[in-house]
Amino acid sequence: MKQPKRKYKISLSQIVLMLIMFLFTLSIVIPMLNMLARSLSDPKVSGSMMGLEIIPKDLNFINYQVIASNPVIVPSLFNSIFITVVGTALNMLLTITAAYVMTRPKLLGKRVLMVFFIIMMLFDPGLVPEYFVVKDLGLMGSQWAVILSMAVNVYYLVIMMRYFEAVPTSLFEAATIDGAGHIRMLFSVAAPLCKPGIATLTMFYGVIRWNEYLRSGVYISSLSKSPLQVVLRKFVVDGDVTTLIGTQNLLNYNELAQIDYTALQYAVMIVAIIPILLIYPLVLKYYTKDIMAGGVKE
Repeated sequence: MKQPKRKYKISLSQIVLMLIMFLFTLSIVIPMLNMLARSLSDPKVSGSMMGLEIIPKDLNFINYQVIASNPVIVPSLFNSIFITVVGTALNMLLTITAAYVMTRPKLLGKRVLMVFFIIMMLFDPGLVPEYFVVKDLGLMGSQWAVILSMAVNVYYLVIMMRYFEAVPTSLFEAATIDGAGHIRMLFSVAAPLCKPGIATLTMFYGVIRWNEYLRSGVYISSLSKSPLQVVLRKFVVDGDVTTLIGTQNLLNYNELAQIDYTALQYAVMIVAIIPILLIYPLVLKYYTKDIMAGGVKE
């Protein structure tokens, strides 16, 4: 016997909420589509495009050709990828291992360590002492100065601890009886059950690493080793046109010097935004799993 179909009623409050979320989404998507459209438009007409136009006029890829042929942009993109991938991997390794150790019931000095971490989180010593430490270690001018200087975020460590604390103690006891050590319990028992938290913190760390420009600008003096965000800041914020166009092109006032600089700025921003946007669909499924897991009780 077929069961009757359920009729879902949408209340007025839900309609208002969906409308607000739809308008909020439009306020984010339309400016990004406008940036993309203007960066793909012909430089002769891109300057006259309005803020709500999302369709390119006279499709032209000259802005992206300038970016691809620039001797600074492409290496800086790979530098950003290297710092993000290696830095995020180091972040997660230290955060996961530290969170596991801090959640062990027989850990000596657990409260002292936790108080120390919280004090370090609340009273950040700042960039100046960190600069002298990096200098004394001989890491100035190296990408490792940026990678190692942000190895652990205490707030994310506390979040990871909450996930590990939610793992049933009986699973650890069973693993101990089977002869598993702490490393085996961490990576075979605790970590697989905390995939939503690990995926979420990986995304958070990755976004921070990708958008980092302050420490890169302080510790890395060579433009060939700088990440994309430093180059982006020089061109977009400081207005350093020569970084992308080149001094000789500006002096000759050729075709490259006559392009729409604002559209070129948008193209650089699109190149900087797209890689990090690709991470969100990969992590989104773990949010749903985490919400469903909260409804299961022993």
